[in-house]
Amino acid sequence: MKTLFAFLCAALLFAASAHAQQTQPLERIAAVVNEDVILQSELDRAVQNIVNQYADRQNQLPPRPVLERQVLERLILVKLQTARAAETGVRIGDAEVDTAINNIAQQNNLSPDQLRQQLARDGMSIEDFRSSLRDEILIQRMRQRFAQSRVSVSDAEVEAAMTSQAGATQYNLAHILVALPEGATPEQIATGQQKVDGIKGLLDRNEMDFAAAAVRYSDSPNALEGGSLGWRSLDEIPVAFANAIRSMSPGDVIGPIRGPSGFQLLQLVETREGAQATGGGTVTQYSARHILIRPAEGASGDGEAKARIDTLRARIAGGADFETVARESSDDTVSKDNGGDLGWFTQDEFGPEFGGQVAALQDGQVSAPFKTQAGWHVVQRVATRQTSVDDENRRAQVRESIGQRKLEDEWDRYLREMRGEAYVDIRSGDAAQAGSDGG
Repeated sequence: MKTLFAFLCAALLFAASAHAQQTQPLERIAAVVNEDVILQSELDRAVQNIVNQYADRQNQLPPRPVLERQVLERLILVKLQTARAAETGVRIGDAEVDTAINNIAQQNNLSPDQLRQQLARDGMSIEDFRSSLRDEILIQRMRQRFAQSRVSVSDAEVEAAMTSQAGATQYNLAHILVALPEGATPEQIATGQQKVDGIKGLLDRNEMDFAAAAVRYSDSPNALEGGSLGWRSLDEIPVAFANAIRSMSPGDVIGPIRGPSGFQLLQLVETREGAQATGGGTVTQYSARHILIRPAEGASGDGEAKARIDTLRARIAGGADFETVARESSDDTVSKDNGGDLGWFTQDEFGPEFGGQVAALQDGQVSAPFKTQAGWHVVQRVATRQTSVDDENRRAQVRESIGQRKLEDEWDRYLREMRGEAYVDIRSGDAAQAGSDGG
């Protein structure tokens, strides 16, 4: 969980959105988003929150109409994501929100009362904070489910990446995007080209630094973060940029280059050498397969899930093939098509409850049904092996890096599809000139 300051920065837009439920319905509407609305007062508060964050560097902010458009787009995406989460059955209970708040307070060495006082000084009520935290957890949970169903990283991908990255240079990058709509007309392309050339001219003449230009002009969702893309190895960089980056020095900018989303400028911020493998101890890894049954919503959901897992365990005890039962019945969409195969993992990789069950088994043995936060499981341990601690740590980091990169790409595409399919009627200020769109 984030520190209080970091969370507050991330939660500002959520807080603005959550406050809408407590506002009088006669307020002016900034945008209609499907069956929901964003009030002008929400937008104004969210914009002011951003302005407050940039109090000591106001010159980095874009003109007010541009900032309003950027913030409104973020609010629209928040509305769409929380609505989609609700539609797909993602729920966040009060107890989970209470736990998250307590964790934030403890990590910042605050008591609950001190947290309330800190929030009040930052202009946020505890009710708005709870609502914003609930929305953030809701979206995080939806991203996790999305990752489980859409993103997988094979052992071959990890091994290939480790080979290519051993001792290789890594690059910290930032970008500026001048977006183009799908099926852009020649006039729209020409306008985008003119805009990106103008931005590049400002950078070439040192009239603005790259991060400030990203905040002011980029159409990317990370514009207000200065366009930061973080650290990437060469094989994680689009081919259009990769060859040029090898010969760049920190601070250099390349582009504009036309891509699927529009025109891009890319800056090399800094470089570092990739991690080298070193000696160390060993760690036990397990190969296992499992069957997961997720409880349905409602008071009877857990009991029904337990009854289902008991039935499946009895079938396996009676001679049914574990992999076949997993393909037919498991709710784990990532592993079920592979017969519940989880690959190689360390004991705590899937949580202490799951790891403890696997560690207690013998190779080939099947556990009794047990419960974790994900639901009810039975697990079959397949094999064990010893591997270098350093190699395993690096392998886990590489797997996470590949998974995160895939998730970013897939999630961005998913958000664009969601945005494109939604009915959005923008009514606020200059942004209203863009009109309504719907899917």
